[in-house]
Amino acid sequence: MIVAQILRKYDPAQWGGTESAVKQLADGLASQGVSSRFFAPKLPREPQLDPLAAAGHRVNRYRAFVPVARIKPEQREQLISIGGNLMSFDLLWKLWREPDLNVIHTHTANRIGGIALAVARRRGLPSVITIHGGALDIPQAVKDALVKPLEGGIEWGKIFGAPLRSRHVLHDANAIVTCNPREAGLLRQKFPSKRILVQPHGVTISAYHGEHRPAAAAAFPQIVGRDVLLVLGRIDPVKNQGFVLQHINEILRRYSECILVFAGACTDESYGKALKKEIERSGLEKRVFFTGGIPPGDVRLIGLLQSAKVVVVPSLSETFGLVILEAWAAGTPVVSSRTSGALSLVEPNKNGWLFDLAEPSQFLSALDEALANPSKAKQFAAAGHDLAAREYDTAILARHIRNLYEELIQDAA
Repeated sequence: MIVAQILRKYDPAQWGGTESAVKQLADGLASQGVSSRFFAPKLPREPQLDPLAAAGHRVNRYRAFVPVARIKPEQREQLISIGGNLMSFDLLWKLWREPDLNVIHTHTANRIGGIALAVARRRGLPSVITIHGGALDIPQAVKDALVKPLEGGIEWGKIFGAPLRSRHVLHDANAIVTCNPREAGLLRQKFPSKRILVQPHGVTISAYHGEHRPAAAAAFPQIVGRDVLLVLGRIDPVKNQGFVLQHINEILRRYSECILVFAGACTDESYGKALKKEIERSGLEKRVFFTGGIPPGDVRLIGLLQSAKVVVVPSLSETFGLVILEAWAAGTPVVSSRTSGALSLVEPNKNGWLFDLAEPSQFLSALDEALANPSKAKQFAAAGHDLAAREYDTAILARHIRNLYEELIQDAA
């Protein structure tokens, strides 16, 4: 079986949760005899490291553009970074000519998703869309952040929307996949006859069994002898690293050996600069640092997860929260904001701590428990690890998607 996997953004230098999820899916599908051919926008230069290609998956690059006039270069870069508002004639042609496809699976909606589904219809192929960032279950603050780069611009690309049915991608797809039960419930209300699958993201548990703390210590000597608070995710307002930074002085007052580590590529330059400026203003350069982007499966990243006393997830929105599974796979406890994804994974007083962003005292109280009670933290981390191994290992989850593909192919026959 051969499946075209359509991405609206794939830049290994800006690796994030979506990239991790699609790689884990493709790796798992490969073990089930399914070959994934990825289609992603061309980059200005070839990446030094391409994790998908290195794992044996074929990556086809298509020419794409941002059809928005009268915006600043930094706005255009931000649109590309968040993967939004792209258009491509090249993708249409490439998908039409790609031989031997059995399924077209898009990981984006809008115009790129519309192109994928238009080709699927014309070729008589079943189509699947996976929702990674949320479609109906999206906080208003996240919606505002997504449209902010369009301020002052003229979006002339709307002329392509109608022929591509870009506003009807969810309606037109033969199946919708979401990692979030709440999202699935909302989708079923809107599309009661649609095949909707709740498919959580997964982790390859075996990859975390080795001892990789020395690799992290060698790469990031700042962490040696410190209690690491790790915030893993792209540097972006949605990931809300600034929330933790607001409280770092109080955390350091209570726990003088702590060091705050932000691990992830920066996808919002102005936000990243603002964080670093605040760190410098507060004189915290030796107590807070950024690792930059780290490739998936890198022993330095696994070592950081293993070295952390706590993984903090302060996000405004997490449709799933893959970072929670990654922390558990590494045997590390989690303190997370109450997002839809976290609520589906974390059970308070069993495998982690949850807090409301509007109540900082809850956050500090959760950190107190995690840091001051190592036995409880270890117990929670072990419960999380058991759950991840039992229900979220990549090989287990890939079987569900393969079964979905097979059902859709039979229906289309």
